[in-house]
Amino acid sequence: MPSYEEKYAYLEKHVDALKTNKTGDERQTDGEVFDKKTLMTIYGFMTDGLIDRVHYPISTGKEGNVFYATDEDEDPLALKIFRTSTSTFKRVSQYVEGDPRFRGVRGNRWKMIYAWVNKEYKNLIRYYDAEIPVPEPIAFDNNCLLMEYIGDETGPAPQLKDCVLEDPTDTYDEVVSFIIDGWQKAHLVHGDLSEYNILMLDDQPIMIDVGQAMTSDFYNAKEYLERDIRNINRFFRNRGADIIDDAVILDETLNGKDDEEEEE
Repeated sequence: MPSYEEKYAYLEKHVDALKTNKTGDERQTDGEVFDKKTLMTIYGFMTDGLIDRVHYPISTGKEGNVFYATDEDEDPLALKIFRTSTSTFKRVSQYVEGDPRFRGVRGNRWKMIYAWVNKEYKNLIRYYDAEIPVPEPIAFDNNCLLMEYIGDETGPAPQLKDCVLEDPTDTYDEVVSFIIDGWQKAHLVHGDLSEYNILMLDDQPIMIDVGQAMTSDFYNAKEYLERDIRNINRFFRNRGADIIDDAVILDETLNGKDDEEEEE
């Protein structure tokens, strides 16, 4: 069995992000992301044949960083590495402890953050199975989540906030369907849906950052739902889209019938 030093040497060759020149702040950030447990998790992904290389960061968020990775065929992947700091633990614990699927999860920050990664993976599966555009989930372990890369050869797909929309109303209708179908088919409410966590690829919106999404039986799921509707209507109203009244979307989401019910 390879020693830790041998594993780390292997990782240095396959994790380019460890080798680039960094400022003091960047080194501190990488220290939070590439700790020993995380490095061994990445090593596990590599020895399992899931990824071959981790190249460079493509986004930085409140809970972690997303890195561009490739598999043995050089096909692109996205590796999301969640920070295990105390501040991250405090932000995510409320969403884990309040989720009926993770009832009873308590403990130190490691346990809570690992549950958070599991939660985002499960949410991605629900959305993906409901045919709502999200990155396809591939695997997770400890504080690492591996998923489909959303972008092309020129780089990652831009956030909705940075895009000039050819037809704002068409895009708006697509995003509203994320809310309605998310509730009715995936039985989830995103809870933080905005122009910051929707990517645009080939003029099509794709929803990301679904870790905080709650099941529709969560005690204040309706409040999260109303917030998502307000956020989306605010953004698209400013972009000149034809907006549907908040109350109408809410009523259709809560009382409309999904496709399975209509077939019956």
